[in-house]
Amino acid sequence: MPSNQNIQGGKAFGLLKDQQREKLEEINKEYLEDQKYSDEEDLAEKLDSFKNKYAEFDLNDQGEIDMMGLKRMMEKLGVPKTHLEMKKMISEVTGGSSDTINYRDFVKMMLGKRSAVLKLVMMFEDKANGASCKPDGPPPKRDIASLP
Repeated sequence: MPSNQNIQGGKAFGLLKDQQREKLEEINKEYLEDQKYSDEEDLAEKLDSFKNKYAEFDLNDQGEIDMMGLKRMMEKLGVPKTHLEMKKMISEVTGGSSDTINYRDFVKMMLGKRSAVLKLVMMFEDKANGASCKPDGPPPKRDIASLP
């Protein structure tokens, strides 16, 4: 019997989540060292935020967000999507190469110039969470300048 395969309960789950976050952290380091993203404002903070959000919705703990994880994410964000819409979102993020979203795809989408539905939803959630301390009105100018 494999030693840690059959451990049940919170301790094993916590360990799994820690290992998972370490993997995500390693990927974040790659992005921090990548010259392509060197001009990205607050890159370290953004990557940390992406890591936490991603880990929260990786329901199968395989290091990927599957259809159920995306469904849960959309419901939690208050924008439930149909099965077809979610398939389209996953395809949009992965370029059609997979039916799950891995962390590299997720970060590329969030940092990319292309506007994906999932990215818009995530940005909307961040704005909604910070809404209590920010005045309503048009977004800051730099958001507009960063559009393609």
